[in-house]
Amino acid sequence: MHRESYPFVEDSFSRFPSQSNIYGLCQAGEQELLAATLKGKVVCFRYQELQQKIRPVAKEVQFTYIPVDAEIVSIDAFNKSPPKRGLVVGITFVKDSGDKATPFLNIYCDYEPGSEFNLESIAQSCLNLELQFTPFQLYHTEVQCDDGGRETVFLLSGHDQRIHLYKENASLHQFEEQPVERLFPELQQLPSNVLWLDVLSIAGGRRLSAFGCQNGCVGLALVDQTGAEVLQSWRFQFDSPVSTVLLFPLICQTDPNQPSGEKSMLLVCFTFSLFVLHSFLTDFLLCLLESDQWDAVLCALVIDLDFDGQKEVLLGTYGQELLCYKFQPSESGRDGQFQLQWRRSFKSPLLSIIYLDLTGDGLRELAVLTLKGLHILQHTLTSTADLVLERLAQRVSALTVGSELESAKAQDTKEQDTPTKKEEPTAHTPSN
Repeated sequence: MHRESYPFVEDSFSRFPSQSNIYGLCQAGEQELLAATLKGKVVCFRYQELQQKIRPVAKEVQFTYIPVDAEIVSIDAFNKSPPKRGLVVGITFVKDSGDKATPFLNIYCDYEPGSEFNLESIAQSCLNLELQFTPFQLYHTEVQCDDGGRETVFLLSGHDQRIHLYKENASLHQFEEQPVERLFPELQQLPSNVLWLDVLSIAGGRRLSAFGCQNGCVGLALVDQTGAEVLQSWRFQFDSPVSTVLLFPLICQTDPNQPSGEKSMLLVCFTFSLFVLHSFLTDFLLCLLESDQWDAVLCALVIDLDFDGQKEVLLGTYGQELLCYKFQPSESGRDGQFQLQWRRSFKSPLLSIIYLDLTGDGLRELAVLTLKGLHILQHTLTSTADLVLERLAQRVSALTVGSELESAKAQDTKEQDTPTKKEEPTAHTPSN
């Protein structure tokens, strides 16, 4: 197996006052991260200019109505769908009241003009909702409204074997719980507690929804978003709790003589077994080899790390390893397989991974949340610069060849359009 070199260098590490969990990291806006710790603390991580240099800064944000004895379970954030404006942050926690533990969902959103994206102001504008269930993953996704517009909503899974929907009431300037079946009919009658949920919008106004359950069940559904109608659904039963499910498109070209096609893939990660990729539309099942050698996979991400247009699969394990897999088409023309490209060891278990541009330079960083804190990994600049020069050289070469072809074509056209000069007959004077 060919192993590529590790493409990142660690730029910074921020240690947290207490540990986090798999639901404890989210992106807030374009260039900020929010990390929640179990002891009620939320840390904002960003890069900012200090002493004429861009430096990482980790600062605690004082979100209101989170008691000092609370344990944060999950956190999520999103920017409202246009034409609405504003950042929305959701935090679930459990307050220990001695004889009883009470769960809550706090939704933070500032409606004051000019403060919609100010995190300090947002943290003071709270809607406090007491829950009747223990919360798990807090997730957001965009839905299509009756008027044809788009709106982003929260979906919260709980120990009551249900998914709860929270949608903004624009007239009241607050979020309200609404029946999930109105917008997500595929998330009814769940077989067990949902540990992870993922939604992917696809062509034709449709979406794919996937969930992984505590009892090992994986559910999938193809839904028409315009009418909230389930077109197809699948259920798969496995022997181990599902820690992560992840939907993503994969561009495959197994036959060089045929155009490439796009498959909708589902990554399923288990706590005690192999991790598989499933193209449910073509019944195509792949196992990620060697993925069961470093304990349970707690987080996953699918991104194009080497900028070749093909996505890689990243897995973060409790065994303190970051694994990178890449799809390799088979020479026989049949479906290929994902091969391990590289792995990187950390000093504590990996909980969450996010890929975003923190520094604003156009090159994304990899944020890795572990039990100890937050690692920020940057692409190796030498290899990235070499790739940029190589791509520029290819572009210049293509432009030069194209210019020469255009010039030659124009010359041929000019020669064809120019009339041929006929040779006039010479007049002969008769001799006397």
